[in-house]
Parts: sequence; C-alpha cells; structure tokens
Amino acid sequence: MNVKRTTARTRQADVPYDPKSKADTEKFWEGSTAHHGVAELRARRGRPAKAVENRKEQISLRVDKDVLEWYRAQGAGWQTRMNAVLKAFRDAAV
Repeated sequence: MNVKRTTARTRQADVPYDPKSKADTEKFWEGSTAHHGVAELRARRGRPAKAVENRKEQISLRVDKDVLEWYRAQGAGWQTRMNAVLKAFRDAAV
C-alpha cells in the first residue's frame, strides 16, 4: 500500500527567545556586533593587498626547455628566483 509517511513537526531551532516576537529578538541580540554582510568579514582574510606599483604582472614567456627544467628542479619558489635573476641583470646592465 502506498501510504505517505509523515512525522510530527519538529522544532527548527532551539533559541532562548520567541523568534516571532520582535521585542524578544531585539533584546536577545542587542549586545551583538552588527554587520551588513559577509563582505566586511571576508575583506580581512588572506594577504593584504599590495600597492599598485608593487604588484606583479602575468605574462607569457618562452624559455628554453633546459633552462625551465633547471629552475623547476631547484624546488618551490623557482619563479621568484627567476624573477630575482632578471632583476639583477637589469640592475647590472644600467
């Protein structure tokens, strides 16, 4: 027999106030920190933004395979080291 089974309605949340009463709700939350959205909370996450002149720019660069393999074999941070070598050459050439 196809009988739909239902259960008695359960309470959605256990809160120490009556959620239908605006006065009770405001009284409970009066000491809390108000915010308008999660954007304010997420803004503080992660690394701080760098100044415009200090930001890196993504490019496409063709490098010989053996040079790229050598840098990658050096381990993590190989792109930073490659950038440091390019900066040193720029500074020495001036």
